[in-house]
Amino acid sequence: MSGREFSPRQRLALGGMILASLCAAVSISAQQPVVDADAWGHADALSRAFRQAASHVIPTVVTIKTSSRPRSMAGPRGMEEAPNPFEGTPWEQFFGEGFGQQIIPRREGLGSGVIIDASGIVLTNNHVVEGMDSVVVGLADGREFTATDIKTDPQSDLAVLRIANAGDLPAATLGDSDALQIGDWVLAVGSPFGLDETVSAGIISAKGRALQAAERAQFLQTDAAINPGNSGGPLVNLRGEVVGINTAIASRSGAYQGVGFAIPTNLVKWVSDQLVREGRVKRAYLGVGVGALTPELAEQFGGQVGQGVVVQRVYPGSPADKAGVQFGDVITTFQGAAIHSPSDLQQAVEKVAVGSTVAVVLLRDGQTATVSVTLEELPELLAEGQALPNAPPRRSTTATEMEKAMGIEVRDLTAQIARQLGYEDRTSGVLVTWVDPTGLAADKGLGRGMLILKVRKTDVLTVEQFREALQGESLERGIPLLIATPTQETVITLKSSP
Repeated sequence: MSGREFSPRQRLALGGMILASLCAAVSISAQQPVVDADAWGHADALSRAFRQAASHVIPTVVTIKTSSRPRSMAGPRGMEEAPNPFEGTPWEQFFGEGFGQQIIPRREGLGSGVIIDASGIVLTNNHVVEGMDSVVVGLADGREFTATDIKTDPQSDLAVLRIANAGDLPAATLGDSDALQIGDWVLAVGSPFGLDETVSAGIISAKGRALQAAERAQFLQTDAAINPGNSGGPLVNLRGEVVGINTAIASRSGAYQGVGFAIPTNLVKWVSDQLVREGRVKRAYLGVGVGALTPELAEQFGGQVGQGVVVQRVYPGSPADKAGVQFGDVITTFQGAAIHSPSDLQQAVEKVAVGSTVAVVLLRDGQTATVSVTLEELPELLAEGQALPNAPPRRSTTATEMEKAMGIEVRDLTAQIARQLGYEDRTSGVLVTWVDPTGLAADKGLGRGMLILKVRKTDVLTVEQFREALQGESLERGIPLLIATPTQETVITLKSSP
């Protein structure tokens, strides 16, 4: 046997030494605190803040159960209903009516909300209640009420409901979402998966996020757990104030994956106040399409990157059109507020009272100008032009040297092609029919089937006008183009490398 052998007396002595060492260690451990007192104090203070914020808001949080009746829906337009095989039989009276139609089954949904007025006004998301026949609000005390007088604003994905005869209810305090900083602690409260009064904690991980869930909202991003059923519930700061309405998650699985989004309360206050008073939201309208001021566009139109937005489109007859705003103008200030991004301008404009006259500061051809614009109410449907002219099309012939250098071929847009490609509302533009995959245009995202609407500030209706507008331009200097797809417009600059 290898290794050293110990005698019984040696083993006994060694055991005694080990036992003495253990006793000494236990004695020392008993004298030392398990956790540093200062660290424990900070942690306990944070826990108390969580507890107090949660206990303050939980009584104001509600569960919203929704349902819709089954509905019949005809098949796709233009398709005939399937023949009824029971026609002429004794079963026709049971299966005759509605045969061949699609049936939308009964739907049930679950969401959250928060009481914002003691009289029974509840705030939630539009998508929680939209299209539902029954909306039942469950209070924290266990009572349930059928909601009445439901008012919604799909563009911000917000809704307000009323519940009657519920007595004097606890109401949440709406805080200042603009005061939030990235890294601030927040709590998400609601009924995920039907689990009432669930509280999760996290931080504000980003601000100003844009989502398709709401066209006219900039979201707070948080890593507090938000799951199905949380929609419409409050996001709360550690003072117990509601700073957002939980609305959406970014997920590949349909459940929480670390990124959630909430509508900030400073927008919520404005929208909910109008829904309560007017039953709808009135937004002011400037009438421009704008883009961010990138380095390339700043070089072409002036200004500094991030200090303003470039006007890419002026809607005919809009307040901006009447005030003389032009394509290529760089809007730097609106009613005294600096504009850094398209969302800055949108939010600044829509909250101004309809009919107000405001000052807009812009850069045009390197010069600063101020125009006065009288804002109108945002129309439900923007009229974006008249019917395409019926003049016979001029076919594009051989591409010019400039077009070859740009890497494109173009042709006139006809009414028939416009209808086929989804450009029915367009009155101008030339159609891109080919793009060199290795050329300048392809590198900037210009593709076959897109329209070129302007060269610099010149409208182009035909290939002839497009070529005239290119005269005097150079790829060394850079050529800004306004391009369009059926759904959006943007400005690109084609510029050759030095």
